[in-house]
Amino acid sequence: MAERPPMPTAPELLVETDQGSTLVSPSRDYHVGRDPLSDIVIDDSRVSWHHAVLHPVDGHWTVQDEDSTNGTYAEGHRVRTWDVGPGSVIRFGNPADGPRATLVGRTPPAPARPARPSAVSMPSATGTFRQPTSVRPLPARTVRIGRAPDNDLVVDDLIVSRRHAELRSLDGGGYEIADLGSHNGTYLNGRPVDRVPLAPGDIVGIGHSAFCLVGDELQEFVDTGEVSLDVQGLAVSVDKGRRTLLDHVSFPVGEKCLLAVVGPSGAGKSTLLNALTGLRPADEGTVLYDGRDLYRDYAELRQRIGLVPQDDILHAQLTVRRALGYAAELRFPQDTAREERRERVAEVIRELGLEQRADQPIHSLSGGQRKRVSVALELLTKPSLLFLDEPTSGLDPGMDRSVMHMLRGLADDGRTVVVVTHSVLSLDVCDRLLMLAPGGRIAYYGPPDDALAFFGFEQWPEAFEAFENDRDRDWAGTYRRSPFHERYIAGATRQPPHTDADRGGPVAPPPTAQSWGAQLRTLVRRYAAALSADRTFLAIMVALPFVMGAMARALAGSTLDRETAMNALLILCVGGVLTGAANAVRELVKEHVIYQRERAVGLSRSAYLMSKVVVLGTVTVLQAVVLTLVALAGVDLNAPGGEGVLMPPLVEITLAVALLAFTAMMLGLLVSALVRKEEVTMPLLVLLAIVQVVFCGALLKLDGVAVIEQLAWLVPSRWALGAMAGTIDLGRIVPGDLTKDALFEHSAAIWLLDMGMLVVLSLLFGFLVARLLRRHEPAIMRK
Repeated sequence: MAERPPMPTAPELLVETDQGSTLVSPSRDYHVGRDPLSDIVIDDSRVSWHHAVLHPVDGHWTVQDEDSTNGTYAEGHRVRTWDVGPGSVIRFGNPADGPRATLVGRTPPAPARPARPSAVSMPSATGTFRQPTSVRPLPARTVRIGRAPDNDLVVDDLIVSRRHAELRSLDGGGYEIADLGSHNGTYLNGRPVDRVPLAPGDIVGIGHSAFCLVGDELQEFVDTGEVSLDVQGLAVSVDKGRRTLLDHVSFPVGEKCLLAVVGPSGAGKSTLLNALTGLRPADEGTVLYDGRDLYRDYAELRQRIGLVPQDDILHAQLTVRRALGYAAELRFPQDTAREERRERVAEVIRELGLEQRADQPIHSLSGGQRKRVSVALELLTKPSLLFLDEPTSGLDPGMDRSVMHMLRGLADDGRTVVVVTHSVLSLDVCDRLLMLAPGGRIAYYGPPDDALAFFGFEQWPEAFEAFENDRDRDWAGTYRRSPFHERYIAGATRQPPHTDADRGGPVAPPPTAQSWGAQLRTLVRRYAAALSADRTFLAIMVALPFVMGAMARALAGSTLDRETAMNALLILCVGGVLTGAANAVRELVKEHVIYQRERAVGLSRSAYLMSKVVVLGTVTVLQAVVLTLVALAGVDLNAPGGEGVLMPPLVEITLAVALLAFTAMMLGLLVSALVRKEEVTMPLLVLLAIVQVVFCGALLKLDGVAVIEQLAWLVPSRWALGAMAGTIDLGRIVPGDLTKDALFEHSAAIWLLDMGMLVVLSLLFGFLVARLLRRHEPAIMRK
C-alpha cells in the first residue's frame, strides 16, 4: 500500500497593519479584532470585538469572518471564507477605506544561527523573547554589566547593582558570567550563580534583562512588562489526595490583560493565587511566565511579580511617602542612591494619583486610598505580573469601581493584572473572566460580557446561588464541550504542554539577601518610626513603669523589712513581666501579612526578628530601669552590710528586673508567633502574668516539690525573684519555709545562676520564635 504524501504546511506570513506587524506561523489560528487580547488588534470602531480568524489549512491560509457587524472584504467583495497568501490585502469594516491587513511572505531564517534560548518555550510566542532589544558582537575581553554609567554594558534598572556582574572571555575559548556581589543576584537559566561558564542559548538574568549568546552575538532581551502567562494543568490536593482544591486548571492570559477570578467560597481562588505567584507551587502542572517555567526560575522571576494581599501590607502609622521609602530601601540594592529611591517613590505616587496624600498617615486614608498605597508598594520594582487578592473587599460601590478602573489603567500601561474578587460590580472593565466552580474546576473562561448568558442567568446572584445549590452539576464538563473552551483556552494557548520532567529539578527558593546588616538597619529605623508614631503605644510605654513603680514604692515604704520585702519584690516581678510581655505580645501576629510578603521578596528572617529584639529590647530595658528606680530609689534595701552579692544592691536588682523584662519580652514574641489572631493576645497576656505570679516562688513553696519545681524552671520570674532575693538575703529578712529556697541564697554562684538562666530562657524563646515564624512564610521560603 502506497504511503500517503505528507500534507503541505502553510507558509509563515507577516501580517502588516497600521498598528504594526505580526508573524503568523501555521501551528495555530490567529484572531483579528478590537479585543486587546486578539492576536492581531485593530483599534477601529468599524471593526468588531471579534472580527475574523486567519486559519492555516492544507498548505495555505484562509480568512474567516466571525459574523462581524461591518464585514470582511477581499478584492472589493465581502467574504465569509477566503483563501489568502503572500500579497493578499484584507479590509475590515469597509471595502474602500476600512483598516487593512497586508500579508507578506517571510523568508525562513538560516539554520546556522539558532536563536532559541534554552530556558524559554517558543520565544516567538513571548513578549520578551520575540525580538532582541539590542544585539552586540561578543567581546574579546571582560565586559562589566551594571547600573552605573561607567559600565561597559549599562542596565538602567534600579534592582540592578551599580557593578553587578562581568562577562569574561576564557583563554580556551567560550565565556563565563561572574556575579560581583550584587544585591539581587545574577542568574543562569533561572538559578542564582556566582561564577559559571556559558553555553550557547543559556539565559543570563540580571534584573529585568536577559542576555543570551547566539552565534557570535550577545543578544539582550528586556522584560518591559508586556508578558503572557500560560497556566497548564494546575492541580492541588490536601489530606493525602483525598480532597482536591484545584483540579487540573489550564488557561492563557495575554499581554496587557486584566483577568478577574471569581467563584463561590471554597472554589479554590486563594489556592490558585498562591500557585500562580509561586508562593505555594501546585502539586502538578506548570505556570509559564512568558515561556519560562515560573517554578523552576522562581528565584529570578520573583522580582517581576507583585502581590497585593487582601490585608494592607504597610505600617499604618507611617505616612505614605515614608512607608514607600522604607520599602524601597529593602527592595533596591544597597548602592542605590537616596535620590534614586526618592525619585522612584515619587514616580509611583504620581502614577497612582496619591500626590495629595503623600505626607498623610496611612491609617487616616480611606479604604480605596490604602489599597492604592499597597499597589504603589508593589509597583516600586516595576513588576510585569500584578496579582491582587480581594482588593475591593469592604469598599463601597464607588470605591469598588474606582479601584477596578485603576487596575484597568495599570494593565493598559503594559502589565498583566490578575485580580481575585467576590465583587461583580465592575467585571465589565476586565478583558477576561475566570469562574471557578466548587472543587477547583473551570466553569467559565472568556469575556465577562458573555458569562451570564453562558450560564443561562440574568443576574450574578442567581449564578452564585446555582453553584451553591447544584454542586453535583458538571459545570466544568459543560464548559469543556462549549465553543468558549475551544476559542479562549484550547485555541488561544500559544505554549506547548510542559511536564514536571521539563522542570529539571526541585523548585528553588530565592537566595537569602546578601546584605543582612543593611536590612537590619532599615528594619530598625522603620520599626522605631512606626512605634514613635503610635501615640497610644507611646503613652502606655511611658505610663506603665511609673504606675507599677509607684505601686511597688507604696508597698516598700522606707525600708525592706519583714512586712514589705516580699511584696515589693513580687510587684517588681509582675511589673517587669507586664512591661516586657505587653510590649511584644501583638507585634508579630499583627504584621504577619507584611512579613509574609516581604519574606517572599528576599527579607531575611533573622534580620526581621533581630529588628524586633533591638527596638523592643531597648524600650523594655529602659522601662525596667525606670520601674526599679521609681520603686526603690532612696529605699533602705536592708542588704547584708549594705552590700549586694557582686555590686551595689540597687544595681543588682535593677539588672535583674531589666533582664526579667527582656526575657518576658521574648516570651511575648513567642506568644505572638504562636497565635493566628491578634484578638487572643490580651487574654494570653493576663494568663501569662498569673503564671508568673504563681510560679515565681513568692506565694508557693517550689524548692523540693517534684514536677512543680521543674515546671517553674521555664518561668522567668522564678529566676528573677531568686536573683533579687539573693541580693538582699531575703531568707534573713523574712525567715520561714517559703524563703528557705536554694535559689534565694546570698552567694555569687547562685546569683549568677539566676541571671544566667534568664539569658538561657531568652535565647530559647528567641530560637522558638525564629522557628515559628516559618508558619507565616510562603511555602517556597520554608526550605
